[in-house]
Amino acid sequence: MFAAVSVFLDFNLPNATTWFYFSFLLSVAIFFKFGRLFSIRNIDVISLFLLVPGIMIIQSSPAPTTPAPAFYAAELIGQTGLGGMPAIVGAVKVYAIERQATADDLQWLRVGYLWLLIGSLLFFIRCLFDLALVQRPILEPNLTFGGLGWFGLALIVCLTAVAFRSDDRAATARQNNGLIQRHVGPESAAVSEARRLAKLTPFEMRAFAVVGQLAVVLGLMVLGRLHFHDASAGIAAAVFYLLLPYTASFVSQVEHVWPMAIIVWALVAYRWPSVSGLLLGLAAGSFYYPALLLPLMVSFYWGRGAVRFAFFFLLSMTAVMGGVALEYHLRGELHESVRRAFELASWQPWKTPPADLEGFWTGVHAAYRIPVFIAYAAFVIATAFWPAPKTLGHVLALASAILIGTQFWYADQGGIYVLWYLPLMLLMVFRPNLEDRRPPRIVPENDWLYRFRALIARPFRRWLRTPELTNVS
Repeated sequence: MFAAVSVFLDFNLPNATTWFYFSFLLSVAIFFKFGRLFSIRNIDVISLFLLVPGIMIIQSSPAPTTPAPAFYAAELIGQTGLGGMPAIVGAVKVYAIERQATADDLQWLRVGYLWLLIGSLLFFIRCLFDLALVQRPILEPNLTFGGLGWFGLALIVCLTAVAFRSDDRAATARQNNGLIQRHVGPESAAVSEARRLAKLTPFEMRAFAVVGQLAVVLGLMVLGRLHFHDASAGIAAAVFYLLLPYTASFVSQVEHVWPMAIIVWALVAYRWPSVSGLLLGLAAGSFYYPALLLPLMVSFYWGRGAVRFAFFFLLSMTAVMGGVALEYHLRGELHESVRRAFELASWQPWKTPPADLEGFWTGVHAAYRIPVFIAYAAFVIATAFWPAPKTLGHVLALASAILIGTQFWYADQGGIYVLWYLPLMLLMVFRPNLEDRRPPRIVPENDWLYRFRALIARPFRRWLRTPELTNVS
């Protein structure tokens, strides 16, 4: 009896390869417009899977390791011609095999990261091309609104199971080429330090990551309803986000999703510059890359609340970074943490990445990475001036391009961080014509900040008021 019932509880999630194929087939079935084969929407649906093979290559490759010095000694002894010693000959053979395997692994890793950079470049070009698209016909998904909602809920349940699977299940998944294979992400520095400061367990970090994923999904739906005036577009972007293999691969890694969740909600609140600045500053204080959106967003609000946006952005970012610095100071680790941060070559393009850093730029001299960073910095500055004025559609395209551009010069697994820009790209794909979506002009009579400032200044006006002169006859 119990054996018969247990067969219904023996549920196993698909491995990475199966998830890739089935998510692609389901995405085509739901979002592909078969009546318009050569539409931009169809090209986007297919091309969004472009980076999946590269990520699968990286995840299936073992982490690079440095051979022990004994192996180098064995190779040196073998080269001296001392072939009469069976132990040395055996050690040389073992070393030669292991070194060849390590070289092959490193070669495949470089192929995977090169694949990601080329695919990211195509995504970058697609974002710039979106700036020239004016006519955006409404192309609804092939599934009804209720069907999308049900399917999205089912995907949330499955992805939550992926995030909270036990360590034994994770080990089994690694052996069987599962969804979660080896860790890919910046856990080495930023997240490990944050987890240590907050005293969070790995289970709590996974829970925090799942909450971030739910925040992204809810933000996509709310933004579609409020600013696209199309609830179907919002839920379509949310379902597509859950269906893509990138979300399944990094669903439990908080560093991939937490800043983007805040950025999505900052765009939801774009009509209120103060709230949007607070949220974006919070994201920038948590991780570095949201700060790169500041020139773009200030230009977006230019003449419509740019000063207050920048003020609340800096206020929020300073508060977050100040709190972290205070915590380090109380522990007596502030000087050491600052020193370690400035020793990292991953975000400093003028430093050659060390051999133990995984990525395309590993072992490549900094002279080749500096021009890439200079071109990227010039592009970020250019977004502050072009195009002008900016609409919400311009912000979605340029913000996606800015975040994609970080993949080209970031040395620590650059190209892996698809979730840094994926929600914005999906909003760009499903957006309607947004030519009239701009921040509202600030009317002093109706603005809360003007009224608050007047309320604070009212007592001082009474004290500083000049007494009126009376005529003495």
